[in-house]
Amino acid sequence: MSVKTLLLLFGFSCAFSQNENVKGTVVFENEPVAYAKIDFKGAANYTTFSDKNGRFKISMPHGTYKLKVTSLGLKVRTQIFQITSTNKDDVKLVLVEDLFGLEEVVISATRNRVNKKEAPIIVNTLGAKLINATQALAVSESLNYSPGVRVENNCQNCGFTQVRLNGLDGSYSQILVNSRAVFSALNSVYGLEQIPTQIIDRVEIVRSGGSALFGSNAIAGTVNIITKDPVLNTWQVGSYFGLVDGDTPDRVFNFNTSIVADNLKSGATFYGTHRNRDDWDANNDGFTEMVELKNTTFGIKFYIKPTDLSRLTIDATVLNEYRHGGDRLDLAPHFTDITEELTHNTVMGGVSYDFSNEKNTNNYSLYSSVQYTDRDSYYGGLGGGTTVQDSLTALNAYGTTKDLAWANGFQFTKQFKRDILTTGIEHNISSTEDIIVGYNRLIDQNVNATGLYAQYEWKPNTQFSALIGSRLDYVNVDGIYKIGDIERDVAVSQTALNPRLTLAYQFTDDLKFRGGYARGFRAPQAFNEDLHISSVGGEPQFVILSNDLKPEYSNAFTGSFNYTKDFKTTQTNFLIEGFYTSLVNPFALVSTGVQFNNGSILEEVRNGEGARVYGTNFEFGISPSKKWLFQIGGTLQRSAYETDQLLFEADGTNPNESDILISEFVRNPNVYGYLNTNWTPSERFSLSVTGTYTGEMIVPLVVSDSGFLSLNESPAFFDLNINAETHFDFSEDFQLTLNAGIKNMFNSFQDDFDVGATRDSDYVYGPSLPRTFFIGIKIGKMH
Repeated sequence: MSVKTLLLLFGFSCAFSQNENVKGTVVFENEPVAYAKIDFKGAANYTTFSDKNGRFKISMPHGTYKLKVTSLGLKVRTQIFQITSTNKDDVKLVLVEDLFGLEEVVISATRNRVNKKEAPIIVNTLGAKLINATQALAVSESLNYSPGVRVENNCQNCGFTQVRLNGLDGSYSQILVNSRAVFSALNSVYGLEQIPTQIIDRVEIVRSGGSALFGSNAIAGTVNIITKDPVLNTWQVGSYFGLVDGDTPDRVFNFNTSIVADNLKSGATFYGTHRNRDDWDANNDGFTEMVELKNTTFGIKFYIKPTDLSRLTIDATVLNEYRHGGDRLDLAPHFTDITEELTHNTVMGGVSYDFSNEKNTNNYSLYSSVQYTDRDSYYGGLGGGTTVQDSLTALNAYGTTKDLAWANGFQFTKQFKRDILTTGIEHNISSTEDIIVGYNRLIDQNVNATGLYAQYEWKPNTQFSALIGSRLDYVNVDGIYKIGDIERDVAVSQTALNPRLTLAYQFTDDLKFRGGYARGFRAPQAFNEDLHISSVGGEPQFVILSNDLKPEYSNAFTGSFNYTKDFKTTQTNFLIEGFYTSLVNPFALVSTGVQFNNGSILEEVRNGEGARVYGTNFEFGISPSKKWLFQIGGTLQRSAYETDQLLFEADGTNPNESDILISEFVRNPNVYGYLNTNWTPSERFSLSVTGTYTGEMIVPLVVSDSGFLSLNESPAFFDLNINAETHFDFSEDFQLTLNAGIKNMFNSFQDDFDVGATRDSDYVYGPSLPRTFFIGIKIGKMH
């Protein structure tokens, strides 16, 4: 080969591999999009970000690339892009709004960041738009707006709430904070009402056993509360004022601010909120149906990137909450007939360090998160009595609780050309000590759980994927449970292997199928409802674990079709999902009819013969334009025991009382759903109409001192809300938002509360609030 030929080949090679400085802008509605991520995938991969003015610049060789642009709240844009010497300047990338949030990045599906539309498991997200539309003040008020999810209030005296996923009660769900299992059994009693929505970026919900890799006890699913990340330099101060039933004030003041370095290497978010709500009596019997509530929360979330391939994140939240219900709240609790008074002091925080190799194919994560709660409580009162024993019992109903949850773990993720391998180890510690000396009540429980998990996402082509994984859990429970002269001990060491399989097939760009199986188990221990003390017949009602309680197992199957289609400017989304969960040795609560000398009633957790929960979730949304959005979703389901389950066990002393057996779960409607609509005629004004539907259900009512029950059928409820909002941009650094509206505008609310000192405080169902009028204001640099 001649020298001339070699020189020609060398010159051609240099020309072909020549790098060009590709420059352009990312825009949305002719406005620049700051910090959008721009990926070029070809023979080699390149990534850059737009600056605060939407501009980007990157040096790359000539060639053909698959371009992908992502930005928070906007639809992902993908296209084939060819870089040449004449096609490199003034590249304009136009994005459109993701009105249904279908292309958000979520982490609850696979424990890795993944586009929600591409995720092998269905993940529903509740974000700032919905929270603002519903004017939800706490996490518990927003969760109803997702298929298969229902939040209920379970106590007139203290406002105990629990979230039900796919018909299973709260103890079957795992509550995560920033993907960490630091929401203990005690937090699950009141925690969903303690966390203000103002600190939340979004809530991710995974139904059924698809979330098994977060923990084997996530039988019904997970609720993952993601707190706000610092993204832009913003600040905001806001206030809310509501009148419950037109006369009971509910006041909220909040602030948040975010600071981000110009090079995006570090940032911090600070937030705080204070809520002060008066108590409310629905039927003028002198006893509360809604508790007095005072909540103050402060927190910070901080990150720093030591290198381009690593990130250290630290978050901390301090929470103080006081809640008080019953009668004559101005008196000391032991002088009243019924009082439940609680003061929670909670500290919650975590640290995580994430890093990867230069090719971003190996990702590592180390984390540690902790929650500690110190609680003072009072559960009791005179119960309408006037004897010396009544006074003595009431005087000794004060209690203390110490609760610790600590989660530590390591995760490794390997990214192959298409497939993804995820492995990890977690160690969770939970310690609860709950003491009420006057009742000789003690829960001293320590749970240590170590989990090993592995998951492989196989993608042989662009249409099919299989998620194959398993979690091996070793759980050690050491607990002492006392009430009166009854004592139970639990010493369990259990190892369980819980497999998970999910298949996904993309029939077309618009139609996707997902189907899966997961196994779960729960070791015998005190869960959220077991720590709650209710009032019946003027006396407290306690829960204790039975002797020889066996572990509970579950097998969960799901199948779904998701159709998403854009017709020019119209965005649509339709989801239908079937689910079937079988429970082996399910934990069931039985009212024993046993009374202690002080009149207290005993309920016992026992194993049932078996149960199954099955049904269909659906969701439909259409948005003809940015001005209009319509969304409706709901659940049709059944929750049944394999054989009739004992609910009340007669002690034989009263001939008019006999055992009560049930074939279906109580407090569980077969139909429930939600509505979400929004009209935004201009950038300055929007109108939101939202609502929830709760179908008929069976609700137990205690009608005697022994705990004998009447099974009552509740009516159906439709809770409709309206919120009008106007927005003013005075400058780039100062905006004002005003809003006003009505919650439960038709006052669809329970009207047969039990009354007086001997009432059953657990006889509560339906919407959590009567008709409530509200106004709000926010000022700051909000975008």
